[in-house]
Order: sequence, then C-alpha cells, then structure tokens
Amino acid sequence: MAAPRTSLRGFLAHAKSALRSAISSQQKVTLVIGNESADLDSMTCQILYAYVRSMAPPKNAFTPLYIPVTNMPAAGVDMRREFLAVFKHADIEAAHLITLDDLPAPSDMQTKLRPENTRWILVDHNALQGQLGSIYSSRVQGVIDHHDDEGAVPQDTGAEPRIIEKSGSCTSLVTNYVGPTWDTVSGGALDDDARVAQLGLASILMDTANLQDQSKTTEHDRRAVEYLEAKVLRCPQVATTYDRGAFYEAIDAAKKDIGALELQHILQKDYKEWEQEGQKLGISSVVKEIAFLQTKAGEEAEAEAASSTSQAFLDQLADFARERSLNLYSVMTTSTSAGGSFQRELLVWAFDESAVSWAQRFASQSQGELGLEAWEEDGNVASGEGDGQWRRVWWQREVQHSRKRVAPLLRQAR
Repeated sequence: MAAPRTSLRGFLAHAKSALRSAISSQQKVTLVIGNESADLDSMTCQILYAYVRSMAPPKNAFTPLYIPVTNMPAAGVDMRREFLAVFKHADIEAAHLITLDDLPAPSDMQTKLRPENTRWILVDHNALQGQLGSIYSSRVQGVIDHHDDEGAVPQDTGAEPRIIEKSGSCTSLVTNYVGPTWDTVSGGALDDDARVAQLGLASILMDTANLQDQSKTTEHDRRAVEYLEAKVLRCPQVATTYDRGAFYEAIDAAKKDIGALELQHILQKDYKEWEQEGQKLGISSVVKEIAFLQTKAGEEAEAEAASSTSQAFLDQLADFARERSLNLYSVMTTSTSAGGSFQRELLVWAFDESAVSWAQRFASQSQGELGLEAWEEDGNVASGEGDGQWRRVWWQREVQHSRKRVAPLLRQAR
C-alpha cells in the first residue's frame, strides 16, 4: 500500500516511525541513501526520491515505503548551515531527518537489521562504502548518480532505476526520473509541492552556480530547474516571494558560513573516503582558502607566530588523518581571489612509503589535466617530505574539476 499524500514533514515523521518498527520487529525495509559526505545534493536526492516513490511505488516493489537516510550522525546536521537555510523553505527541521543514528548500533546491525530484510537504493554515489557497504552491498538494487560508474550496482535492478549520467547535480537526475510520477500524485497539494521543489532547487542551483557554471551545467539541470520552478510558481503563497537569484545567494551564503565551526568539524563537513587494496584515501572539500584554515588552527591552538600557526594547521590535518587511519589525505578548497575569480587549492599528504609513491604518481599523471601549479603562500605548509611522508600543496588552475574528477584521478594513481 502506498504512503498517503502528506506534507514532507508528515512523510519524514511516518518514515522514521516505520523504520523504528521495522527494526524492532524484523520487517522488510527499503532505504534510500546518499553518499558519506552527506552534502546538500545527497540529502535532497534521497528525500525527493523516497517521498515521491512512496506515494506511487511500483507493483513489485520490495516494500511500498521508501525511507530516506542521511549518511551521517544526527550531530552533524547542525554543521551544515545550508541544510538549515533550506529547511525553512521546506517547512522541516533538523530533527525530522533520518540519520545513521536511527539505524542499529554498528555492533548490532547484522542482527537487528538483517541484510535479507533490506533493499538499498543509492543516490549521489554508486558504491556503498564503509561498514554499511561491508554488510549491505549485495542488497543494493537501484541507483541514480552522476559520478563515474564503479560497477558495483547490478546491471539489472528490476523495478528500480540504474541511472548513472553526467549532470551538475544528482538532484536533477532524480527530479527528471520521478517527475512523471510526481505529477500523477500531486492533486491540489500546491503548498507541499512548492516546499519540496525548493528543496530540490537548492541543490541544483548550488551545484551549478545558479546554472551559470557551463563546465558543470547540463541539459538535465536546466530541465529539472524549469520543472521545479513551475511547481513553485503554481503556489500563490510562494510564487510572490520566490526569486531564483536571491534564493541561490541565501543558500550559498549559508554554506560558506563556517567561521563558528572548529577546524576538525570543517574538515569533516564535506568529507569522503575510499578503501582499495588495503589503502585508505580521504578527501575533505572546504569552501574557504587554506589561509583561513591556518588562521582557524592558530586561533584554536592560541598560536602567536606564523610558524606556530602553520604547525598547528599541519598538526590538525595529521590528527584528522590519523583518527581515520588514512594512508593518503587530501584537502580541496574553493574560494574567491582578491580580483573576484573563482580559485581552487589542492593539498595531498601521504603518510607512509606506499602512499608516497601513490601521491607522486598522482602528481605526475594529473599535473596537466588539473593545471597543478606550485603554491608558495607558506613554505612550511606547501611541501614536506621525510620519515616516510610526502606533502604538496598546489593551485589547481583547471578549476572546472571538482572532487568528482580529482577523486578518480587519485584512486587511479594507486
């Protein structure tokens, strides 16, 4: 039986309660989950897919209710100021999200949430990572993603989609997939549709710089924005105040508002990791320049001299990598130059001999494609080697390449 048409707030409350019941009584459950960075795109993808799909599930669905899971602990939600800004438009709150905290504890997962009782749909990634991946990879039966295909999802996904295509935002692919179904169940729920549409619009506009970044924006994105804005403009209460530019600027400002966060939280905020051949790679994406991170580290360590600020920054990076048992760690930053140009910095740090060779191969193989240029802002940070380690920082002049491209290049260099 399909979930009744309700507000997004009502749907999330129902889904959270249903998940709790399924775990306690060993019932079947279908989970829709984004990637482990749990960014805005992943969050909106999983909610949009689960919300629409639950109102009109396919006849042979594993379960009629699709439960969206945000791939992080609940405590991490408040670090994402852009989430909180978007929630106001969607009439939901942080507490409504279903997070990893709503799943059984890691030690109890296999007994309380038996793999055979689950079906997983991946959005904004196409390989389930970490502990979830080690337990439930064989239960993945659907994907919508815009990253390189890792071949982890079966070609035949039955009633669920297998869509892996290039687009600026994965939310665009989800919107275009569920759109026909959404239209059939909309009825007169103009307010609800407009709220959910703004959730989707936030991700697409953020990932494409308000559709202005031609290196990222695709026809999928433009079509999805047109579709979602039509839902917004059909609602009189929302249409009179909606302005795409102002909406984008507000979400963008919220995303960049990280000054109150501790450096460790900033590094964790948009972090992803991969493991292959016993080696672990982690990448943090940060919306501020390295100089900002150095200052933050210095303030937290109460460092006074420039050299001690640099060391405080490096110590924090090393601590972050050590806590996650990383062999290779990278920090990617985005910022605006004094002249108003978009810019990227790339830091790569290898922590053992095997990773040193790995990092050096990456630097050699990717220098041209990424436009890697020596970063000389701080010699203490810019490079370092010895004791089985190797570190470099570059300006990444080919700024069109985000983590979606840099991560595969790092992994392929292994």
